[in-house]
Amino acid sequence: MFDFISAKERVDQVINKTHLFYSDYFSDLSNNNVYIKPENLQKTGSFKIRGAYNKLSKLDDSQKEKGIITASAGNHAQGVAFSANKLGIDATICMPEQTPMIKVEGTLKYGANVVLYGENFDECKEHAIKLAEEKGFTFIPPFDDLDVIEGQGTIALEIVDELEYVDYVIVPVGGGGLIAGLAKCIKQISPLIKVIGVEPVSAASMQEAIKKGKIVKLDGVDTIADGTAVAEVGKYTYEIAKDYVDDWVSVSDEEILMALISLMERHKLIAEPSGALSLAALSKLNFYNKNVVSLVSGGNIDMSFISQLINRGLYETGRITRITVEIPNIPGKLQALLSDIAYTKANVISINHDSLKASSRYKNINVEITLETNGMDHVNKIRDVIIKKGYIIH
Repeated sequence: MFDFISAKERVDQVINKTHLFYSDYFSDLSNNNVYIKPENLQKTGSFKIRGAYNKLSKLDDSQKEKGIITASAGNHAQGVAFSANKLGIDATICMPEQTPMIKVEGTLKYGANVVLYGENFDECKEHAIKLAEEKGFTFIPPFDDLDVIEGQGTIALEIVDELEYVDYVIVPVGGGGLIAGLAKCIKQISPLIKVIGVEPVSAASMQEAIKKGKIVKLDGVDTIADGTAVAEVGKYTYEIAKDYVDDWVSVSDEEILMALISLMERHKLIAEPSGALSLAALSKLNFYNKNVVSLVSGGNIDMSFISQLINRGLYETGRITRITVEIPNIPGKLQALLSDIAYTKANVISINHDSLKASSRYKNINVEITLETNGMDHVNKIRDVIIKKGYIIH
């Protein structure tokens, strides 16, 4: 059914070579030997180009002449648009209305016609299928298609070619096209290599399907990992994943966020939240001293969102903290409080102090102070010092 060797010959014509690299930081974190497969550095910013190009390359002349259409939250869209442009095929891409602009612009630059429709992927997909029927386009599924799955599986060939001894491969999971292709391919090469799928806690549609023994549709999905926010996995992807994937891990948005921050700080690489699922799962592994490949699946992320993530990450890790302290509304008390904070070596970023809002009953005022700190231990030390000085912290 699958010919991964031929698929690799096709996709090698257009993709970047994303070589494995060893991560000291993530290796120490998980007590394993962790190698990162950086598909965030792939052409179009994600692995999706592989399946898209493989699929479009195999269309017949009639299908190519009539044009193609697809539905995607972004990465598949760019992969299809790029591939269609390379092969001279007219492409229409349906994207949800809330798709980040970087993904919309990334699709438009390859010459595709973009249609923004629906509040979520499912509404967008239904509209794309309707347009395909009306206009005679060939619909290119984002994940539940054998040719797409075959193209994604080419990643496995590259992993085993670069790393002689592979024990585990950890893979982000949305609709399942990536893990289905990779698991099917890698098990053909060596059944001893274990494949682990990772989903957001609130979008674990594949795990739920495997638990129930059938495909189910989640009532809703809510995660910062928008590329894996899929309520219902595919028929083909489910059938392959249940037979070839060895284990599953769920990660929270906070764990995804910490993985993103660590990847940026330690390796100077930017990934989108969905792309970092495999890194977020490393601290949850129940084995040690194994050769582990973590697949970072994509890096298409809006710059303003990066800023939000970094700020949130700094708060989560205690690098920035905000406290509200109640002090008497008396001249000199704010200066005394700041002197006590200076003793802890924290750097003041901002102060919100409005004496006009003092309570007439208690004659006190709340002062909101944002501080640059050195982690949670430092934050706790600051709190202890302030409390011992007799201040009230809200």
